Amino acid sequence: MPDPTPEPRFRERPVSFVRRSGRMSDGQERAWAAHAEFYLLDVPRGDAVTSVRADSTIDPAAVWGREAPLIVEIGTGQGHQIVHAAATRPEVDFLAVEVFRAGLARTMLDADREGAKNLRLVEANAPEVLEHLLPAASVDELWVFFPDPWHKSKHNKRRLIDEEFAAIAARALKPGGTLRLATDWEHYARQMRTVLDAAPDFQRTFEGEWAERFDGRVLTAFEQKGARVGRSIRDLAYRRADDR
Repeated sequence: MPDPTPEPRFRERPVSFVRRSGRMSDGQERAWAAHAEFYLLDVPRGDAVTSVRADSTIDPAAVWGREAPLIVEIGTGQGHQIVHAAATRPEVDFLAVEVFRAGLARTMLDADREGAKNLRLVEANAPEVLEHLLPAASVDELWVFFPDPWHKSKHNKRRLIDEEFAAIAARALKPGGTLRLATDWEHYARQMRTVLDAAPDFQRTFEGEWAERFDGRVLTAFEQKGARVGRSIRDLAYRRADDR
């Protein structure tokens, strides 16, 4: 007989990833071994492998060794966006949030090649990074570019951007800080806009239906693939209100 005891559930809220699958190549394993000590933050865990323990807040000035603006990207994938940003803006500190080790390994390798010493990586569920790892009001910009759209209607509830995420993002951002989003799924873009328009801690920084393309966002292969099949890229940008 099958075991009637259900598997334990560690999270009830949406997470910033679909699944943790796939193996690293030999090259990625070597990159991890060579660069993780410098680039990867050591995160105290809760019950799940990618969780962040509630009492594990970092001091950004201690981590990066200086006082500087901090930009956080959620779901960095192969790291093309954040490595380019870190390499071209050495006066700013960057944090890449991702759960796929192969992507993190590639990000470390490219960051080392580009000399991007102002970048750090964390292997963790993004809402927990914003809620537990980062101090309140410590982030100047938060980037969420092309999160998983969960395009089937029955899966829409798993999308990352919802009312609860808006509140967590507002906690992490400094007053006046910016939340930037992009997606190539029209329905998700409209959902994001509805959620953030209604969020009391955020104000639009654009007029009309959509924001102009963020000129700091590089054109990745993922974005080009969506454009080739006819999906329009939608950008959004919101400012964290000054009052708390």
